[in-house]
Order: sequence, then C-alpha cells, then structure tokens
Amino acid sequence: MTSATKTRIAWAELPAQVRATVEEILGDRVVEAVSQPGGYSPGTADRVRTAGGRRAFVKAVSPAQNDRSPHMHRAEARIAAALPPYAPTPRLLGSHDDGEWVALVFTDVDGRHPATPWLATELAAVLTALAAMAAALTPTPVAAVPTAAEQLGYDFAGWRRIAADPPADLPPWARARLPELCAAADRGLAALAGDTLCHLDVRADNLLVGADGTVSVVDWPWACRGPSWLDTVLLLVNVRLHGGHDTEALLRDLPLTAGVEPAALTGVLAGLAGFFLDSARQPPPPGIPTVRAFQRAQGEALLPWLAERLG
Repeated sequence: MTSATKTRIAWAELPAQVRATVEEILGDRVVEAVSQPGGYSPGTADRVRTAGGRRAFVKAVSPAQNDRSPHMHRAEARIAAALPPYAPTPRLLGSHDDGEWVALVFTDVDGRHPATPWLATELAAVLTALAAMAAALTPTPVAAVPTAAEQLGYDFAGWRRIAADPPADLPPWARARLPELCAAADRGLAALAGDTLCHLDVRADNLLVGADGTVSVVDWPWACRGPSWLDTVLLLVNVRLHGGHDTEALLRDLPLTAGVEPAALTGVLAGLAGFFLDSARQPPPPGIPTVRAFQRAQGEALLPWLAERLG
C-alpha cells in the first residue's frame, strides 16, 4: 500500500523568494533538486545540491496545496529546533515562514526508506533504534509538546463516531462489538501516560536506513509526551499492514512492550483502528487524495488483530 501523495509540487515551483531564503540558509546556490517519494504532504520534499556540493533536504508548503500543511510544518520547525543532537533525526539547518509559505531545511540523510513488506533485518534494526531512541528521549528533552492523550483524544473517539453512524460496510464482527471497542479505546487513551518524547507517526516512509544500518526518524510534527513503548506499537501497526511477520509475537516479546498491561496495548490498537476507519470515510483533504485509502487499509489490517486479542 503506497502512502505517497500524487500531487506533490517541486522545487522549481516554489516562489523565488522562498528559494532564495533556502539558498541563504545553505550559503550557496541550489543547482540540483530531486523530489522524494513517500509521505503525504503535497508540498515540496527535495534532496538538493548546491554549486559547492553541499547537500540538504528541503520541504516547503503553502495553504494553496493544503490549508493544514503549513501548520504542521510550523510545528515541526519548533520541535526539530529543540531536538537534542543525540536524537536519531536530521538536524534542522534553518526555516522560512513568510505567513504563507513555510520551508524547512535539514541536513541530508544518505539513506532510503525500509522495504515493505518489511525485511527481517531492517525490522530488527528499526526496532533496536526505536528502543534506543525511547531511552535517549526519556525524560523528554522537549517540554513544549502536548501529551499523547491530548494529541490522540479526538482520534481515539473514532469508534464512538462510528457507533453513532455505522457505515454500511462495517465488518459484522466490529458492528456486533461496538460498545466493547469504544471501551477498549477509552482504556487505551488512559494508558498513554509517560515522559518519553514520542514521534507518534512511525511508519516505513518516516524512516531512513543508511548503508551502514543506521536508522533516522524523520517528520516530527506530531511529537508528544507519552509512554516509551508507543512508537514501537505504531511501527508494528505498519508491519501488520504490510504482512510477513508475527506482530502478536513481537508485541509479546519485545522488551519495550513485554511488560505492558495487555489490556492497555489492546486499547491503543483499538483506538488507532477506530481513528483509521472513521477518518477513511471522510472526503480526502485538498491535495492529498491517497490518504483515505491508506487509513482504511490500516484500519482493516488492525481489525483481525483486535479480534484475536479481544477473543
């Protein structure tokens, strides 16, 4: 299931002043820009090279592409600027915000997205990196972020919105257990306390694996304060979507999740499933036509897992 937007603009389409500001940040003229696949922002996502050979990654967007995307870029700029050097993520070199266009300039990471379906070696490397990241980012080094419960409160009420207006194609198993799914999501939301800086959007297209196996986690607009195991659970949702691995065994055996109350983990999976299925029935956001199909696929991948865990 591809997550790439189909309407992404390119470096050459940015206003001249935005390109000029990026070049000021880099201290040189950009002579090459290669658009990158993956993700959902309809703005630019370019690996650039300057006349002197410096490389960087540039992302920029305006409300003309999507009215929410500039807000997300501003949130990411604040968070990226506050991330410590030891966080496994590209460094923010500078940003531009003229009230319409928001551009972020990062160090370039010489890496690629993990293959999907997930390769066992890459999955092991990413799981190890997430465990190290959780340890390094506890307590959170960025104070000015919402809690995970605040960030996910509306999302985890998805089953209640579905119960109030069930879609005709809702699987019979889920339709018959809507009260239980609502209650499970409530338990999941209550379990999100913690003091780890969580990425909250960990999936293959927000990860880069270098030739030496080093893992970088990119795109931090949703960062929040929550439990150390949350990003690992989110990764396993992506693994479940693409298939090929026993996610239940991973959830049971991984050090970060092995000691977590099973009902809490089930609740988080229920909350995510309700969010994905509820969001998938909404009209696609401007400039992001593929996101609803991706959300639906994630929700449908989670339902059998929930059925197993709920019995």
